[in-house]
Amino acid sequence: MIVHLEKAHKTINGAIHLDGSKSISNRVLVIRALCPDDFPIDHLSGSDDTRTLQQLLSSEEETLDAGAAGTTFRFMTAYLALTTSRRRILTGSERMLQRPIGPLVEALRKLGGRIKYLGEEGYPPLQIEPPDLSAAPDCLEIDAGMSSQFISALLLAGPVIPGGLQLRLTGQVVSRPYIDMTLNIMRHFGVEASFDDNLISVPEKQYQPKAFKVEADWSAASYYYSMMALAEGGKLSLEGLFRESLQGDSVVADLMSRLGVETEFTEGGVQLTKSKTPPKPFFEQDFLSCPDLAQTLAVTCAGLGVHGLFTGLETLRIKETDRITALKNELAKVGVMVVNIPSRFSKKAPKEFFSIEGKAQLDGLPCFRTYEDHRMAMAFAPLALLGPIEIEAPDVVSKSYPGFWKDIERLGFKLEYR
Repeated sequence: MIVHLEKAHKTINGAIHLDGSKSISNRVLVIRALCPDDFPIDHLSGSDDTRTLQQLLSSEEETLDAGAAGTTFRFMTAYLALTTSRRRILTGSERMLQRPIGPLVEALRKLGGRIKYLGEEGYPPLQIEPPDLSAAPDCLEIDAGMSSQFISALLLAGPVIPGGLQLRLTGQVVSRPYIDMTLNIMRHFGVEASFDDNLISVPEKQYQPKAFKVEADWSAASYYYSMMALAEGGKLSLEGLFRESLQGDSVVADLMSRLGVETEFTEGGVQLTKSKTPPKPFFEQDFLSCPDLAQTLAVTCAGLGVHGLFTGLETLRIKETDRITALKNELAKVGVMVVNIPSRFSKKAPKEFFSIEGKAQLDGLPCFRTYEDHRMAMAFAPLALLGPIEIEAPDVVSKSYPGFWKDIERLGFKLEYR
C-alpha cells in the first residue's frame, strides 16, 4: 500500500489529543506484572508494541512472539529470565532476529538466568528456563553503549533478585533519559533505586500497586513540531503534554525552538506557533540522549534548507532498520545529502558525525520507503507541506502511533491510498 499526501493550505491549525507514551506504558505494564495485586493504568498507549507486551505478559503459551517490538522483546527477556517457572521460548519478526540481544543475555546469565540461543549466538530466538537466583553477583557490569533498553529491562526486574541488584555501567551511556524514566517510575511504585556516578542500586523489594496515568507521547509530538516548522504559520494545540515530563524526548520543544517553532505550555498541554524569527542556517545537536528524534530533526532541517550536524547516532543502525542508511537513501530523493564523516581530530571526539546538506526539492512526486520503520513514515510526512509526496507501507505507524494518519487528516492533510 502507498499513501499519497498533499496539503492545499500551508498553515497548521487545530488540536490533537496525543496517545499515551509507549515507553512509559511498557514500563508500567512490566511493573504491574511483578506486583502482588492489580492496579489501573489510565491513558495506556494503543500502539502495537504495548498491546503485544500486554498479550505476552498474560499468555500461558510456551512460545511467545514479540513481533517487531524491540522494547517488548528486551523487557520480556529479563522478565522471563528472572521469574518464569517453566520453559518459555521468545521469538520475533525477521528483523528482530537480526537485532543483537547478547549483552542482556550475558548479564541475565550472571544473575542466574538460564537462557539458550536457538539460532545465531547473540541473537533471538531464545529458550528460557526457570532461573537459579541463589548465586547472583554482588555487582553486575554491563556495557551501556549499545542500548538503554537492556539496562531498563534489568532494572525493572531487579527488585525480585535476592539482595537486590547492583548494576555498574561501563562505557558511554546512551539514551540516559530512558534509564532515568525507568527509575522514576519504579520509585512511584515504592522501589527507591539510586543512580550515583555509574552505579545503579536497586533494593530487593516488592512493588506496591498504585493507580497510574500515562503522559502523552513526546516522541509523537515531534512530528507536529516538524509540521509547524515547515508550515507558513498557524496555531496547533497538543493535548496531554507537560513541562515536567518523565520523557527525554520532551527536549524536542527546545530543539525545535531553534528551527522556528515556539512552545507555550498550557493547562492541558502545549500550543505551537511559528516564530517570527527565521531559523538560523546551521543546526548542531548530539542525539545520544534522544536518538528517536534524529529522523524528525534531519527531515525538518532538509525541508527548511538548514545545514545540520548530528552526532550521537551510534544506536540508530540497530533500530527497526539501519536508520542512518534509510535517511541517506530517502533524503537523496529530494536532493539532500546525508554525509557520514568519521572523526579524526581526537580520541575523545565522537566516533562519527552526520552532515545534512541541501534543501528539499520536491520535483515530480517523490515516494519514500519506510523500511518497516514507523518513525521513517512519520518523520517524512511533514514534507507534504512543501508539495505532494507518497509514502510506502503507511500502516507501519501502528507500531507506536496507530491514529497518526487520521490525526493529520484533521489538520487538513489530504490522503489517498492505493
